Amino acid sequence: MKLLNRKKYWIFDMDGTLTVAQHDFLAIKQELGISLEQDILTSLSNLPKEEKLQKEIQLNEIELKIAKLAIAMEGSTNLLTELNVINHKIGILTRNSYDNAIETLKAAKIDSFFKSNNIICRDKALPKPNPDGIFYLMREWEAKPKDTIMVGDYLYDMVAGKQAGVETIYIDPSGAFPFLKDATYAVKNLNEIFYL
Repeated sequence: MKLLNRKKYWIFDMDGTLTVAQHDFLAIKQELGISLEQDILTSLSNLPKEEKLQKEIQLNEIELKIAKLAIAMEGSTNLLTELNVINHKIGILTRNSYDNAIETLKAAKIDSFFKSNNIICRDKALPKPNPDGIFYLMREWEAKPKDTIMVGDYLYDMVAGKQAGVETIYIDPSGAFPFLKDATYAVKNLNEIFYL
């Protein structure tokens, strides 16, 4: 049986998975004046409270500009349409803020596929690689791990899925797949999911 039918609950990363990756994380870190070695959210969490709040506002402004330029990834509309037709639950788990996630989905013209309570952002759950957001959606849906899948383009998506006990699909349009050992399946574009 095809994966599309076997898995009833689909959790997607957003940037670089459902939308074309546009974030230049190095440039964002430089603009924020934070460590280039750590990921952005970890760096911010280590700052004194006042500075952290100020940098979070700055980060939201940077991300909002990027969100407004979002373009749907090849195959995302096809896949989301099919998942809706066969009545599967779909959600988003992103390290972005909620407002910027909504803006991204609107700009990419895929916002109509998602219910607002199924869009889990850094303000609702501990950010990936923590599996908190996956557990949150599974509780909401009363989903079992064997019926759930996480789809993403980065190591954190694969690690979060693994820690939640769910299978993962790793998308890498370049075909390089540097995090392949942490993924269950690997595809170069979302249309390939129809054949898994």
